[in-house]
Amino acid sequence: MASPLFPVFADLRGRDVLVVGGGTVAQRKAEALLEAGARVRLGAPSLNRPLARHVAEGRIEHLDGAFDAHWLDGAWLAIAATDDDAVNQAVAAAGEARRIWVNVVDDAQASSVQIPARIERGLLQVAISSGGGAPMLARHLREKLESELDESLGALAELLERERPRIRARFPDIGQRRRFFERLLAGPLPALLRQRRKLAAEREFSAALAGSNEAVSDTIRGSVALVGAGPGDPGLLTLRALRVLNEADVILHDRLVSKDVLQLVRRDALRIEVGKQAGNHHTTQQQIHALMLEHARAGKRVVRLKGGDPFVFGRGGEELEVLRADGIAFEVVPGITAALACAAYAGVPLTHRDHAQSVRLVTAHCKDSLDTLDWQSLALERQTLAVYMGVAGLDGLRDRLIAHGRAASTPFALIENGSRPEQRVVVGTLADLAERAREHDVQSPALLIIGEVAALAGTLHWFGEPPLGGTALALAA
Repeated sequence: MASPLFPVFADLRGRDVLVVGGGTVAQRKAEALLEAGARVRLGAPSLNRPLARHVAEGRIEHLDGAFDAHWLDGAWLAIAATDDDAVNQAVAAAGEARRIWVNVVDDAQASSVQIPARIERGLLQVAISSGGGAPMLARHLREKLESELDESLGALAELLERERPRIRARFPDIGQRRRFFERLLAGPLPALLRQRRKLAAEREFSAALAGSNEAVSDTIRGSVALVGAGPGDPGLLTLRALRVLNEADVILHDRLVSKDVLQLVRRDALRIEVGKQAGNHHTTQQQIHALMLEHARAGKRVVRLKGGDPFVFGRGGEELEVLRADGIAFEVVPGITAALACAAYAGVPLTHRDHAQSVRLVTAHCKDSLDTLDWQSLALERQTLAVYMGVAGLDGLRDRLIAHGRAASTPFALIENGSRPEQRVVVGTLADLAERAREHDVQSPALLIIGEVAALAGTLHWFGEPPLGGTALALAA
């Protein structure tokens, strides 16, 4: 078994590096070296267009022709990136003779140095190497870490580099510095940088630097992130949502958040279901507010995990107002709302150049809320209605739309468990909306789409089983 490689980060600023090759692989290597500040010399008889452009702009020196060992004169590093194995072996042998590190792309045996898979966040870099033996594994780990490491780490690294002299002067003892960094990184500074609040972050740093050297755990307050879980398919979560779920101490989640999404939560996080369902609000909104405040005041990182998007019929604004009034730090991570996801997974475009020039998002959970809607405008043609109402009040919805002028023949698509493995789509016309829902026993969560575009569910479906109710609906020409 080969010995593990010794990892090194090389300072190549202003130093000569030779790249042999003129194709796409050589281009990737040369451009990465340019970003590191190296002086790149490129040896090849011909170059692709991007490399030729770099040469024309004076960013790269071109050594024209077949490989010559003298190309290595003065080089600190060489990379062989041709599709000719003999040339690559010649570069490796010439480098070995001159004690110059050589990387031969995709040839670990011929290489004296490996180029690792990297994650870059400004000054901060994470390098992963399998010693050349399993490059796909290294790439897999890089992709995993890319989703977990926030871009704001680059700004954090730059701030700490800039302030390093002040930190060392304030805390000359290494133990003191270590405790300072532990408190600093556990506090609000990283979140402020993530929110692009540069001045607030600098004030927070200065205050922490000037503060007491004693433990401050009793005064640390937590934070709350309102996170949109989307409609159920965990693949629709944003990268930021995944990162927050992996950082959370407490998860307050809705009933509609799917089990697959909850599987992505940090294993040791406390999970509390705060489900609310029409006719069965076993956790009131006031109780949810109290739970958020209780855990945030205790210094916990709380995630309020909501189905869909927190700001689309999710009462996210009310929850932020409560947090703001109590001085709790918060952030919002948008999710894909049900109208977008369910329509997409049912093959229904919410807008269509010929049939729908606008979209209306509507919620109507009970008779009282139905009475507050502007039915005259909702009944207009050439628009799509996306109704967040589960399956309650379908008779009243249908009757009001038809009474205000919407044609009884208008197509609908009722999407149950949109984006989930158990998704079902029921189609029909507005006249038989309620009957079709009862016939197929449609249950919540369900999204209703009304409009000419709903007819496309019969022909454009791609996920799950074909719609129930037939495919005879057709768009009017």
